[in-house]
Amino acid sequence: MFEAVEIGNVLSKDVYKALIPDLRVNLINAQYDLREADFPVIILLAGNDRIGCNALLHTLHDIMDSRYMRTNALGRPSTEELERPRFWRYWRALPQRGQIGVFLGAWPLNAIHEYMNGNLKKSGLERRLEHIRRFEQALTADGALLLKFWLHLPKPVFKKRLKAAKKNPREVWQIEAEDWQAYKVYDEAIKVAERVVRQTDTGDTPWQLIESTDARYRDATVGQAILQALSQRLPGDTADPWPNPPSASTACDPHTRQPTILDAVDLSKSLSRSDYRCQRTTYQGQLSHLSDQAAAQGISSVLVFEGWDAAGKGGVIRRLIAAMDPEIYNVFPVSAPTPEELAHPYLWRFWHRLPRAGDVTIFDRSWYGRVLVERVDGFASAAEWQRAYSEINDFEEQLCDRGIVLLKFWLHIDLDEQLRRFQDRETMSYKKYKITEEDYRNRDQWPLYEQAVHDMILRTSTEHAPWHLIPSNNKRWARIEVLKTYCQQLEARL
Repeated sequence: MFEAVEIGNVLSKDVYKALIPDLRVNLINAQYDLREADFPVIILLAGNDRIGCNALLHTLHDIMDSRYMRTNALGRPSTEELERPRFWRYWRALPQRGQIGVFLGAWPLNAIHEYMNGNLKKSGLERRLEHIRRFEQALTADGALLLKFWLHLPKPVFKKRLKAAKKNPREVWQIEAEDWQAYKVYDEAIKVAERVVRQTDTGDTPWQLIESTDARYRDATVGQAILQALSQRLPGDTADPWPNPPSASTACDPHTRQPTILDAVDLSKSLSRSDYRCQRTTYQGQLSHLSDQAAAQGISSVLVFEGWDAAGKGGVIRRLIAAMDPEIYNVFPVSAPTPEELAHPYLWRFWHRLPRAGDVTIFDRSWYGRVLVERVDGFASAAEWQRAYSEINDFEEQLCDRGIVLLKFWLHIDLDEQLRRFQDRETMSYKKYKITEEDYRNRDQWPLYEQAVHDMILRTSTEHAPWHLIPSNNKRWARIEVLKTYCQQLEARL
């Protein structure tokens, strides 16, 4: 999950300087409007970048009116707090309506620290997370606007920052022994943190994961997110903090957009025809053997294929099923829900298509339509698609806990390759049915889909069900990558 935000977001000094004056004015105006509102704002700053959280807090106090914003840096509980239920210290620090309260670390980091120190067992952590969910639900049910930001530092940057601060007399005072200890247990702690974030990420109280490597990007992103949330909640016209989304023609222009996870996919990957034929024979032979073994042992698989229109999902699926016994697999092309399906929760139709022991279910499109096409085209409300991330994570965790091999593939191509394939389809008699006006309409919304895909991968690439991003400008490479990945996963499971 956290690796997904490590994409090198950077904001130049000139852009930052140009952005801050308007952001300051709009935030302060929003604060004054908030004073007359009937709800409080609770900002939770957490993450593995303790120093970054402190620096961000200073920025917020600089660009907002500190008189109407109270900071709660709750450290070790006092004797008075220890004599009371755990969440008492948070309840008593909550801001009143019309005010903003900022909490540093607070309840999520407390749970992580206690688990890492051995004071909280696995079952205790689960109970704590349930308490956190109920606590946050109580706040939002009472009208509070709860904004949760997780500041993430990649491990190499974490180490570099600690070493640099140690050598700098002006910064060394910021480093504490717990920072070095946090680095030593980074790998283990990040898994616990992912679980905490995933299980407390709900539609009403979503986490916003922020890459904290670049301070200007971090501070501006959080400031804009706060303003956007206030603008949506307050009556009247508070200035829109976000620029208009770029058009499809400028979607790949680095000057008009922030990087996304998809930018890290190397689309230059390719295979020659001869290498492809050789590897296809090898991996299809392996898959035939492994799928028979899995069927005999009752090990099921669920394969999810998402990707751009014309990315080659159908071709990949055909190469997969060519190696398997037709009796053990089912392929479901997912389209618009039927009236019966619309009458049920949106995951209902996917629960109904899960495989029996030993079988394989392949979804050509999937439950991720809720956070892709339904989000972009407005078929789902903001509350529905934002809530879907946590519902999907819970659904997939249940599949994995049952022992199902779950693989999720995003097939990625660029705009030029998509256009070439569209044009090819129009001239091929056996592919004309594949191209529609809707394909071109979706293409016009490429930037919106790109952001939706970025958020989808960020919020649902988990330890038990990671996304596999497959470069698909070269179809041969994509087909072999999927075959190889499935064989590896089956082999490991067997």
